[in-house]
Amino acid sequence: MRRTVRNTLILLALLPLAYACKSKKAIVAPPAAAKPEAVEVNKNAENIKMLRSKNIVFNTLSLKGKAELDMGGNSNSVTVNVRIQRDQKIWMSITALLGIEVARAVITPDSIMVLNRLQSTYIRKPFSYVYRYTSKQVTFQMLQDILTGNTINTLLTPDAKLELNNQGVWRLSGNQGQLGYDVLFNTFQKSSEVNLNDVRAAQALKVVYGSYQKVNEYLFPTTLKINSMSGTRRVNLDFDFSKVESNVPVDMSFTVPKRFELIN
Repeated sequence: MRRTVRNTLILLALLPLAYACKSKKAIVAPPAAAKPEAVEVNKNAENIKMLRSKNIVFNTLSLKGKAELDMGGNSNSVTVNVRIQRDQKIWMSITALLGIEVARAVITPDSIMVLNRLQSTYIRKPFSYVYRYTSKQVTFQMLQDILTGNTINTLLTPDAKLELNNQGVWRLSGNQGQLGYDVLFNTFQKSSEVNLNDVRAAQALKVVYGSYQKVNEYLFPTTLKINSMSGTRRVNLDFDFSKVESNVPVDMSFTVPKRFELIN
């Protein structure tokens, strides 16, 4: 049981997410799909620029919500607080019943640290630790794009296959090294589903975005589902955020008590 809890907390640290501002009452209904023939599908560079323009721009993000976790058939419900300093740090605090913090984590482009208050232990690993759960081509910036609802920037290249399907919505697909990708968009030109597959390593990551809300000039998803597969490991995470803020001061403190034991 303790090992299961520990592994669940580590996975939460590897798959945090963030968006920006307001309550779910501001959910925006998607517009009707455009007619395929009304769109310039042969202007790949212009269409990629358009999709990139839909990405959120921020300095910091702060959010709070609920999460349902299913790891190997073991389900847990927790409250999560996530804070992001753009391109530098992702911080997460996980609380259980009665608002008691059970874990705290920090991810940077170089490292991962997880504090497990249930067992008075902590881990300190290089960023490459995430490769136990996903492709070796995944970077901090790629995680940040996925978890903020942005289209992954490194996939928006002139060589990418970008097409408008018969429902009038975009689809981005292709391969980068061993990593195959397939991104579906909604009529907001925001990601609705992201699939990353590394067939050789038997690793796959599927992300499904739910309803969107408008905050300032951007649109942000209110729910997010992550399904991860790496070999025999299966993880399902279902996030539902209620309070999100952008460009506010964020506290990302991470202190390891002296009594805590470093584990491998």
